[in-house]
Amino acid sequence: MAAVEGTQPAQVDVSKTSNVPAEGYDKTCIFCKIVNKEIGNELLRCDEEISCFRDIKPGAPHHYLVVPTKHVGNCKSLSKEHVPLVKKMVETGKEILQKNGVTDLSDVRFGFHWPPFCSVTHLHLHVLAPASQMGFMSRLIYRLNSYWFVTVRPPLCYLCQKCNTGGD
Repeated sequence: MAAVEGTQPAQVDVSKTSNVPAEGYDKTCIFCKIVNKEIGNELLRCDEEISCFRDIKPGAPHHYLVVPTKHVGNCKSLSKEHVPLVKKMVETGKEILQKNGVTDLSDVRFGFHWPPFCSVTHLHLHVLAPASQMGFMSRLIYRLNSYWFVTVRPPLCYLCQKCNTGGD
């Protein structure tokens, strides 16, 4: 049999066919699936470090979830090394709000649900605005510095061990 000139072997993308999860990917995590476009949810931002999408049960007119693109456990698993990541998550939240017409950043709530009160163990920052328009249940669920919902500043302060400066 003669070989056909000019043909090349088919290229196979091993990452799409392998059963081995990519580094930083948890195949059981719904947020990993959203970030990897396995579940149809519009990504408002997605890069190598940070992804953002709308919360499926919004607690305010603007309710976004900012997550690390690679799987990171909940806020209890954070360490000092995660401070730049958390700061970038906050900055991304502010950028998304501004792109969606929210100009009053004093009427915004940023925070994490403290385990065991988080339903997904992939680190996710809730970004809600305007906070003044949140309903009764949302005010309860996203209550500032409650036992179940903490703002960004205390975790950063805790991680940086600079309680007097709030982690800045």
